Amino acid sequence: MNDLSLLMVGDLVLDEPDPDRFFDDARAVLFGADLVVGHVETPYTLRGKEQSGDVPAEAADPAKLASLARAGFHAASLAGNHVYDQGEEGVADTIAGLYAHGIAPFGAGVDLAGARLPAILERGGLRVGFLGYNCVGPRLSWAGPDKGGCAYVQVISHYDPEGANPGGPPQAFTFPVPATLDAMQADIVALRRQVDIVVVSLHKGLVHTPAQLAMYERPVARAAIEAGADIVVGHHPHIARGIEFYKGRPIFHGLGNFVTVTRALNVEGNDHPARLAWAERRRKLFGFVPDPDMPCYPFHPESRNTMIADCRIAPDGRVSAGFRPCWIGDDGAPRVLGNDAQGRAVAGYLADIGRVAGMDTVFRWEGERVVVVPGGRDPMGAMA
Repeated sequence: MNDLSLLMVGDLVLDEPDPDRFFDDARAVLFGADLVVGHVETPYTLRGKEQSGDVPAEAADPAKLASLARAGFHAASLAGNHVYDQGEEGVADTIAGLYAHGIAPFGAGVDLAGARLPAILERGGLRVGFLGYNCVGPRLSWAGPDKGGCAYVQVISHYDPEGANPGGPPQAFTFPVPATLDAMQADIVALRRQVDIVVVSLHKGLVHTPAQLAMYERPVARAAIEAGADIVVGHHPHIARGIEFYKGRPIFHGLGNFVTVTRALNVEGNDHPARLAWAERRRKLFGFVPDPDMPCYPFHPESRNTMIADCRIAPDGRVSAGFRPCWIGDDGAPRVLGNDAQGRAVAGYLADIGRVAGMDTVFRWEGERVVVVPGGRDPMGAMA
């Protein structure tokens, strides 16, 4: 009996015409897997009313979701900060659009009970369950007993000035609210009884910031594993994060961008006041200017280093963690790389950001895939 191949990617935004073309280079790799999962970042609806809880993303035609099916996707997380940007109709239509194309949504629903339901898929005699949680807000995105939205772990931020300098640069302390963390763990415990493999998807982290993890990220990811998760993946920062292990189980702290094409964050030609204000402000906050030659990819230049998480699951449930390095091309499309100069450069970047964040892992090439293993006492995240 062969190992099950599970591929997972980060943020998916399909704001350009003909989104199929952005998957062309990755399509053969994606179709070679048993299960392919991504995070659908924005709402897909022709109805709805734009909300003001966060900088609202543009709504897109649900017909664009067909490009995910044509690229080989089987399931998609919806637990993110933009899921409610077009209100109840946006949530319902995005869920319905995914189902219409044979893609199982998870992490959002027309109420909180639905948002906390897993997606369960079976391949080769193994049942794999997926749960998703938004850790970054806004509150408006959260589902309630009678409100659509996403499942969530609430995180509280506390700021304290460094040194004797009130009003100066603060230290940030972030903590998950216990009741919401308990709810996530209860969902995982319940799912653990139904499946062979549990995958937990967390929308978390500091946007547009290389390498760094916020204080809450490790505790939430580790709480998922304590409750029974076999694999934890993160997305939201629009830039990759490192990979580490807890109790022998992999945590992909940030899968980065994949097909994440939009012009909504451009300063140039932006006629939406809230999106324009954020596009201008984030340049000052995060210290980068998007490449003007990549108008549909307005993200941090380091975010072009990205990955497809590539986990192999043995018939007895053992997980081999790894990834395929990818590079976002000048057209905004991800290119899947192998063990060549550019592939090694991207893998080296991912090893470096893990080392900066204090992660103890070793990367080893096996064919075109990088296998990730716990590093023992090796603090450098070395390439072996």
